[in-house]
Amino acid sequence: MLSIILKPVLLLSMPGESEWLLILLVILLFFGGKKIPDLMRGIGKGVREFNDAKQHVKDEIEAGMKDKDVVTTPPPSATTPTSVPDAAVVTTTPATTPTNL
Repeated sequence: MLSIILKPVLLLSMPGESEWLLILLVILLFFGGKKIPDLMRGIGKGVREFNDAKQHVKDEIEAGMKDKDVVTTPPPSATTPTSVPDAAVVTTTPATTPTNL
């Protein structure tokens, strides 16, 4: 049953040599010989801008994570406990409440 469902999907694979030639011929006829370098140059610029933007976002996220680590990690001197005199320690007892109301 599963092979019947997947069989049409498996037919859609990468184009072979003849399909690539046909695709290139259609592109050549569609755009013409003089416009193809401009088209490729525009695609290259678009890919370059996309990769630059992706790297910029990645750098901002990493910088934000480093800033967060710096803010949440206190300096070592602040983590050492200081001794509190016994007179300053106040002990409290919990208030007793009647259980039968």
